[in-house]
Amino acid sequence: MPSYYDLAKDLAGAGNEVTLFLVQNGVIPARAGAKAPGLSALAEAGVEVLADEFSLRERAISANRLASGIRAAPLDVVVDQLADGRKAMWH
Repeated sequence: MPSYYDLAKDLAGAGNEVTLFLVQNGVIPARAGAKAPGLSALAEAGVEVLADEFSLRERAISANRLASGIRAAPLDVVVDQLADGRKAMWH
């Protein structure tokens, strides 16, 4: 995942609007206190970092226990962004 973090940070640094949407086990490092400094740095660099609400619930992670700069969101957010012409990368 760190290479995706770097890519997202570089794209945001170049003036692009970037959203990193975490799903499935990708939400685990989004927890407050998790050892994921790269993820928190993305939010500080202007990347919108979202964690899938369903994935959080399935892993018993409360939305109010996410690290600073990360917020819970439904999958609809991604669908809306794609409908608006945003590009997506899947991993």
